[in-house]
Amino acid sequence: MSSATTGPTATTPLNGNATPASGSRLGLTAREIPATVEVIGAETLREQGYHTTVDAVKGATGVSAGDAPNDVGFAMRGFQGNQINVLYNGINIGPTGFTALTMETFNLDRVEFLKGPSSLSSGQGAVGGTINFVTKAPHTGPVESEAFIGFDQRGTFRSGFGSGGSTTIQGLDYRFDISRTKEIGFIDDTEFKNVHVSGQLNYRLSDSFRTFVAAEFKDYKAKPYEGTPLVPVAFSGANATSGIVSGTKVSDYNGTNLGAVTIDGRSLSTNYNVIDGHKTIKESWVRSGFEWDLTNAVTLRSQIYNYNASRDWYNNEVSAFNAGTNLVDRERFFVHHNHNIVGNVTDVTWNGSIFGLSNRMVASVESSHTDFTRPGAANFPGESVPLVGFDRGTYGLLTTQLQTAAIDSVAINLEDRLKLTDTFALVGGLRYNPFTLDRNWIRNGAERPGFPYSKSWQPVTGRIGYTWEALPGTTFYSQYATASDISADSIFLLSPTQNLTLSDSRSYETGVKQLVWNGRAEWTFSAFDIERNNVYSAQAGQQLNLAGKVKSQGIELAAAVRPTTETRLWGNVAYVRARYADYDLANGGSFSGNTPPNIPAVIVNGGGSYRFLNPGWWPVELGFSVRHVGDRWSTDANTVKLLAYTTADLFAFIDLPKVPLFATATSTRLAFRVRNVTDKRYAAWSDPFYPDQIFLGAPRTYEVEASFKF
Repeated sequence: MSSATTGPTATTPLNGNATPASGSRLGLTAREIPATVEVIGAETLREQGYHTTVDAVKGATGVSAGDAPNDVGFAMRGFQGNQINVLYNGINIGPTGFTALTMETFNLDRVEFLKGPSSLSSGQGAVGGTINFVTKAPHTGPVESEAFIGFDQRGTFRSGFGSGGSTTIQGLDYRFDISRTKEIGFIDDTEFKNVHVSGQLNYRLSDSFRTFVAAEFKDYKAKPYEGTPLVPVAFSGANATSGIVSGTKVSDYNGTNLGAVTIDGRSLSTNYNVIDGHKTIKESWVRSGFEWDLTNAVTLRSQIYNYNASRDWYNNEVSAFNAGTNLVDRERFFVHHNHNIVGNVTDVTWNGSIFGLSNRMVASVESSHTDFTRPGAANFPGESVPLVGFDRGTYGLLTTQLQTAAIDSVAINLEDRLKLTDTFALVGGLRYNPFTLDRNWIRNGAERPGFPYSKSWQPVTGRIGYTWEALPGTTFYSQYATASDISADSIFLLSPTQNLTLSDSRSYETGVKQLVWNGRAEWTFSAFDIERNNVYSAQAGQQLNLAGKVKSQGIELAAAVRPTTETRLWGNVAYVRARYADYDLANGGSFSGNTPPNIPAVIVNGGGSYRFLNPGWWPVELGFSVRHVGDRWSTDANTVKLLAYTTADLFAFIDLPKVPLFATATSTRLAFRVRNVTDKRYAAWSDPFYPDQIFLGAPRTYEVEASFKF
């Protein structure tokens, strides 16, 4: 829960002393939580050039994401899509697949990652893990302001301004941020525009009582990229590319046998969307609450919130090559969301002792009501066009149908840390989360068969683990954790004919976290085993298959070191082996043993920089980063492979002294960055609902940015 308190102080190389809200309500640091927790702070977001939330997520250990300015997709620890919870200031607003929004990171204080099943902290859906985006909050002290402006060679423009500190009113602190982005895509006629405004007031009524009010508004408009079709190698001939995809395919859309497939070199920047295709989202948040120290040992916190979103997709979303006609079959998709949530989180923290042993306990109650309406297309117009040189056309005739969902949820959480010794602690918790779904579906003025209907669930999830600081700065940990989620992809879209049960997940994890060399080096290691039961899997045409189980085992290692004042080195590597089990098809086949889509076995990130402190001219910092993502499959069938790729970025910072041009700035930095310096062409992501096409990664990009603090 985000409250009147400020964000964490990050002074170690991996931010192990940060206090991530997504990790636990107990107020523990990342090193004190018996789980893998990562925190990417605002300074790292700036240093690494993580402009968007998608950029930031890909810097974390073992996390992958789609590059395109489209529907956001994340994957970690063998799971993807709606099995990854995305929170905003600790609040879950629903399935990631259509609630996650690409944002500029300027307004963010940090991005938190809690790996593995974590329904205790974030509710339904947290199987692979949880990502929490935390907005900048006020601080107490002199007013500090910052601004930036940036460009790239495609015409992208980014800018932002923020300010915060104490006001002339005793006890009143403020924070205000605004950022604006217009990013030009590498696919013809694609772009997204994003305006993000956020603000918060903190007021200390007394030493024991603090209150806050916060508001945010986001306006997102995109002309999106919906994917590039897989085509037969035999059709492309000399235009066939290598190093992007491999394998064979029978089209899921038109049933024709494409044989060996490739990405045609003539289509690397082709936009298969219609001229009037678009995606628009408007979001607003209002949050308010208080923190009250009832005694030296007991603190009461409460927060109320309202979230409202209007989303609109109006595009050609299917682009499937037809081997019978040598044309690309296209089909339209339309949907609109009206999404409103009202909720409250209240918790009580008690610091005391049990039988003389230090103990901290948090009891919390969450409640929320969601109203969701989804006018969607009742018809799907389309046509066939040549692979290159075609009229993109317009959307065409639209007939709509209405789907509604109302969700009432209550959750009771209890977390506790009992220190058996000064160095050994037991940490655990339970969550009881009864919730009810009421759905309806109206087409041509009549309710569809089986609607309306109502369904209730009562999942219980939790965590039990320990931390042992065997040596100063060296902590061993293990935990057992569980999660639950709707087995059939999205609670908002469930049909009465689907299996209306919950999927259950469990995880075993063990690891070590160490801070050494007088705080200049930090590393973490973890090994995990996750199993998810009663799984449904996305298939072409918005269909789902009963997929049995997903089993995932892996290891993760992250490290960062500051050998000298001028030098920084960092890196992380993740290995995961994810497989389906008991995945038998209706036609007698089986996908058991196959890997879920978009899950690479290996992800490696690394980088470093060196700062010339006194070079005889202005201070300069030079650096690099490298990212390697292993092979991935595009569908459950495991016949088309998205091939492994490696990209590298280079950057240079120049810090200017006070100059007349920027007389009020206390700090001015010019940044130059080259992304994907080798201009590697690669497949970034695949949408299992649209398996005849894949999303390409961005080519080489040159950027320049100026930032100021004053």
